[in-house]
Amino acid sequence: MFAPSRDEARRFFFDTWEKYRRGEPLAGLERIALQVISLHPEYHTLLDQPARYRERDFLPESGEMNPFLHLSLHLAVEEQLAIDQPPGILPLFQRLLEKTGSEHDAKHLVLECLGETLWQAQRHGTPPDEKVYLGCLERQAGSRFSNS
Repeated sequence: MFAPSRDEARRFFFDTWEKYRRGEPLAGLERIALQVISLHPEYHTLLDQPARYRERDFLPESGEMNPFLHLSLHLAVEEQLAIDQPPGILPLFQRLLEKTGSEHDAKHLVLECLGETLWQAQRHGTPPDEKVYLGCLERQAGSRFSNS
C-alpha cells in the first residue's frame, strides 16, 4: 500500500477487520493491521460500521482524533521499526520502551513525533525531515546522558 488515498486506507482497515470477524485468513500487512486494531478496542465499533464511518470527517479543531490516521501511523511506525528506517529509530524506540515500560506507550510517543513531523512538512510544503523526527524522539526519550 504505497500512498493510499483516504478511501483506500479506510477500506483497508474496514476490510481487514471484517475478514478477521468472519474468520478468514489474513495476509501480510493485514496481520500487522489486526495487531494494531486489537490494541485499540475503542475503534472496534467504528470498524463494525463502515457505512456510517467511511466518509466521516474527524476534525481536530473539534477535539476529535482521526482513528484511521492513528491506525495508519501505527502501521508506519511498525514498518519503520522493522527496518530501522530512518536509521537510528530502533535504538531510540528501545530507550522509549525502557522509559515507559510499555511497548504500546512507547509506540504512541513515536506516533506523536511522526505526526508532528508530517504536520510540519505539510505546513511548510516540504518532505518530512528525518532529523526533526529523530530529534523529537530524542527529546521524548530524554537526554542520552541523564542518570535516570
